[in-house]
Amino acid sequence: MSLIVKKFGGSSVANAERVFNVAKIIIEDYKKGNDVVVVVSAQGDTTDDLIDKANEINPDGGSKRELDMLLSAGEQISIALLAMAIEKLGFPVISLLGWQAGFSTDSNHGIARIKNVNSERIRNEIAKRNIVIVAGFQGLNKYDDITTLGRGGSDTSAVAIAASMKADVCQIYTDVDGVYTADPRKVPTAKKLDSITYDEMLELATLGAQVLNNRSVEMAKKYNVELEVLSSLENKPGTIVKETVKMEKTLIRGVAKDSNVATISVVGLQDTPGVAFKIFNKLAQHKINVDIILQSVGRDSTKDITFTVPKSDGKTAVQSINSLKDSLNYKEVTLDESVAKVSVVGAGMESHPGVASKMFEALYDAGINIRMISTSEIKISVLIDAEYADKAVRAVHDAFIS
Repeated sequence: MSLIVKKFGGSSVANAERVFNVAKIIIEDYKKGNDVVVVVSAQGDTTDDLIDKANEINPDGGSKRELDMLLSAGEQISIALLAMAIEKLGFPVISLLGWQAGFSTDSNHGIARIKNVNSERIRNEIAKRNIVIVAGFQGLNKYDDITTLGRGGSDTSAVAIAASMKADVCQIYTDVDGVYTADPRKVPTAKKLDSITYDEMLELATLGAQVLNNRSVEMAKKYNVELEVLSSLENKPGTIVKETVKMEKTLIRGVAKDSNVATISVVGLQDTPGVAFKIFNKLAQHKINVDIILQSVGRDSTKDITFTVPKSDGKTAVQSINSLKDSLNYKEVTLDESVAKVSVVGAGMESHPGVASKMFEALYDAGINIRMISTSEIKISVLIDAEYADKAVRAVHDAFIS
């Protein structure tokens, strides 16, 4: 008998037919004698619809606490409907909200971090031979306020439960049947991977691949939770995410695209110590993540600094830098949202020279100009004009994989 944690995304429970399909998948494992805990996202586009409703009331945003209260309703609906479907099929089940399942978080509404999962309630329900359905994406802070974990937070919820309960496997069900070398909807020649390392999957998730949330992969690696990504619509093996995998002939494991990126350029800065610190310290105070950073060679006692941030943080980043105008005495700050990031990822590239050259050649042959470059041991990212992003992904994928 095994303890299995399953997570189903919004598309997997988008309507009544799919809810019953998910219920049957869950029941199959339960009938084999396994203990089953299920984490569910809000149905279909429910979260986006709720955000639209909030914007109708207050286009300027409003309280993040109240937005969390609103958005958490989506998962409450889906867990209740799924529990009802399992009940109708004749099996014991109970649904739990995040706080009922023991999720404690910090108080950063909208992007909360999980501090602890007290799984006592879940264990008690399992002892009664109940299938346990948990609302993903949410928890409770120290003030007893509901918090949400951010986009893809249900993946993180599932991994957190698997880690706290030492589950045998954590299965992430999506509308694709595994992790591919590129988005198969954009690249017809993309190939499904049988397995991938945590580090490779973390890079792909961070760089724009939307199969798994990057925080969930980070947590799975930390607590050695074996993940399996598979389809809720097709009964076939998926992709295993684990510490080490048998390396295939493929040097590159995947090509990812991230369109949620913007560049900010601070022009005419004084070429003196402490300037970069002031800029990035201010961004850190606003909890803005910075990725690629490019600093020009100093000339005429000035320099320029260009960096990338999530597109959603672009205007806030500009405002925060403008608040330093008097102390930095720069010429101007510009924001460009017409860019995209394309990346190649693979643990094999660390010991194989020429990967960057091959990627740049593919982009050159496709007539695509590179604006910025960033590298690590297992990835190379380039910033290009957004209009060429899909073309770039196909060109790079064909060069390495097809």
